[in-house]
Amino acid sequence: MRGPIFSDIVDRVLRDALIGKDASLREWLWHLVWEADRIEELPIYTLGVVDVALWDMAGRRYGVPAYELMGGYRREIPAYASTSTFGDVAEFLDVADQCLALGYKAIKLHAWGNARADAELCVRLREHVGDDVDLMYDGSAGFDLADAVYLGDAIASAGYRWYEEPMREASIGAYEVLATKTRAPLLVAETSDGSHYNAADFIRSGCATYVRTSSMYKGGFTGALRTAHLAEAHMLRAEVHAPGIESQHLCMSIPSCTYYESLVTSNPVRRELAVTDQGLVLAPEGPGVGLPEFARL
Repeated sequence: MRGPIFSDIVDRVLRDALIGKDASLREWLWHLVWEADRIEELPIYTLGVVDVALWDMAGRRYGVPAYELMGGYRREIPAYASTSTFGDVAEFLDVADQCLALGYKAIKLHAWGNARADAELCVRLREHVGDDVDLMYDGSAGFDLADAVYLGDAIASAGYRWYEEPMREASIGAYEVLATKTRAPLLVAETSDGSHYNAADFIRSGCATYVRTSSMYKGGFTGALRTAHLAEAHMLRAEVHAPGIESQHLCMSIPSCTYYESLVTSNPVRRELAVTDQGLVLAPEGPGVGLPEFARL
């Protein structure tokens, strides 16, 4: 679905703007595309595609993985199982058991978008796995403020590590109110426009305990690192959104990242290939990012 949209943007905007420019000046090119966004209001992922391609080119040029170019912090990180939505509480508990048996170190729920039912699931899962397993909950922006407060109380009482995107992120004010009404640690600034600029306003509001960063929603590696460093400057953790090779590079580069997000979409559970049987993701090898199609750019 995104391919035709991005192809149109390349043809109308990016090709003439970028061809002939010095590909080593990633910061300048990031700002060049950022300025094009002012008029075009580009899809949030557009800047990320260009920026990751530039980092890939640089890694290939110097013969090192992209995460080493970004500084490098670690060579392995634990993975959490990020569930899709399953049928009922019993199936979720069964999936959780399978995930833990496969080596995953923690579990994040994507549930049904019903505050009462989701709250019951959160409590039941905590009772099922005990206190030693990290649990997280992702609302996928499915609630208004009243339901987000109700669900946040259950999440806080069950000792979840974070409470992610319960509401659309258009209103930072609503998140400020939510932070005053629930003890659940909020993970914010995932899908909102504005890269690190917008993340800064979430942090300044006081509602953030964790901040989301990603190549997709923050403008490639350049925007993701800016967001992560901003969060760390405020003693907040920056958690990398979504699986994939780009996220693996970011996880190896960001000191304040706790886990790699690994999607679990099936029952029986199939562990992502990047995750070892000890529940770890290892640093990518080889030069650049590791996406073969970038070699043709």
